[in-house]
Amino acid sequence: MTDALPNLTQLTNQKKPDPCSFVIFGATGDLTHRLVMPSLYNLEATGLLPDKFCVVGVARKGTTSDDLRDSLMKGLRQYATRPVDDKVARRLLECVTSIEADPKDPASFDAMRERLEKLETNRATGGNRLFYLATPPAAFAPISRELGRTGMLEEANGAWRRLVVEKPFGTDLASAKALNDELLNIVTEHQIYRIDHYLGKETVQNILVLRFANGMFEPIWNRNHIDHVQITVDEKLGVGHRGSFYDATGALRDMVPNHLFQLLSLVAMEPPIRFDAHSVRSEKADVLAAIQTQSEQEALKNSVRAQYLSGRIGDTEIEDYTRTEDVGPGSTTETYTALKLSIDNWRWAGVPFYLRTGKALGIKRTEVAIKFKQAPFAMFNCTPVDTLAENYLVIGVEPTEGIALQFNTKVPGPTITTSGVEMKFRYKDYFKAEPATGYETLIYDCMIGDNILFQRADSVEAGWKAVQPFLDAWKKAGARGLEKYKAGSEGPADAEELLKRDGRSWRKLG
Repeated sequence: MTDALPNLTQLTNQKKPDPCSFVIFGATGDLTHRLVMPSLYNLEATGLLPDKFCVVGVARKGTTSDDLRDSLMKGLRQYATRPVDDKVARRLLECVTSIEADPKDPASFDAMRERLEKLETNRATGGNRLFYLATPPAAFAPISRELGRTGMLEEANGAWRRLVVEKPFGTDLASAKALNDELLNIVTEHQIYRIDHYLGKETVQNILVLRFANGMFEPIWNRNHIDHVQITVDEKLGVGHRGSFYDATGALRDMVPNHLFQLLSLVAMEPPIRFDAHSVRSEKADVLAAIQTQSEQEALKNSVRAQYLSGRIGDTEIEDYTRTEDVGPGSTTETYTALKLSIDNWRWAGVPFYLRTGKALGIKRTEVAIKFKQAPFAMFNCTPVDTLAENYLVIGVEPTEGIALQFNTKVPGPTITTSGVEMKFRYKDYFKAEPATGYETLIYDCMIGDNILFQRADSVEAGWKAVQPFLDAWKKAGARGLEKYKAGSEGPADAEELLKRDGRSWRKLG
């Protein structure tokens, strides 16, 4: 099982990918410099890039190959997760070529095809191509159309062609369906890799191993033993200089249909019949499709949305969200959301899933907390129930990668007194691994053709279907119901009420 979900250290025992061209649209952008190239560098340093390989950087504005190499080298020195070895960096950057192409100028894609074919002949890459769209979402369809028109995505003579699409994949259910339809008119599903960097994180991948490689968990992983599930993705950073993007997006669109639903689907999926991409992705899609579709009235009742006000986080002063550059003073865009969801299937009937995510909060934390039902207390009727610790299995994703189990034990002494304790596993205590960006495994999988960690069209659409009622209800409500919270706090008070009315509470983060 672990062979299918390797970390970067384990990858050293894996085969090298086929020779190929790695074509990056948006080669001069932040994503390429901050994550894609450092990931390629880490793969090269580990010996996991093909021997016959080239990187083609596509930019709309004319950029020479030398200029692009210099820019990427500066980016490596700034964003690399490990000390940069000049020899390794030169070996990677030596194969970088810049090509100019703009979907508004079809002739530029015809010229690109000719240059790419010549480059592939010189580099002996066999015609295998990986097109990585590190661009704003509005460019996904226009670029793909031109790649399709010019035949650059057509698989022939044994050569593979793959298309990597970054998030966000659509802005609502209708746009996600439209984008899926357009792309699937150009390429087949097996050629599309909808990438979500959360699935590159070791602890996220480990959810599958934790559940299905250990006989102790699966028998109790159901409504008979689990009271509820909490999924938290809290960020300390404010919106910063992304005001224009964020004000059109908001916390729900930005985080829930992708990051939080990836965690939810791994926690809640049924065991796949075999450990391959089709089986795993089918079970994940089935879970998302089983999320109860709420009415707009139910959506308002089962959600909290809020904006942050000014405050202090560490040494940083955060201003009101509505005073952020490129954000309108009357904006009703949420920077925090909390949801209560239900999954309508046999395993999870009656088990609520509580999701929360927000900006400018007091602590950065990503975790999944599985709350087990309390044991009968007849044996300890002399012990106040509220002094007993709650039983949680906590999967930590950030900043601490690990797993903690919270349970009760006896305090030493002549009387029966209980106290809550934790058993903790931390990755860094057991495994030695070079720091990584989280994209290495995903990019490697793209090159070897393993799409187990990538979303399928039906999964994307099921996720948007689940959140669409919240989007519609909030749009109609406008400013009504939009709460406020102070930057640096734990979020709005109404988030606590969302659980309190069910007799539950959020697990304290600290």
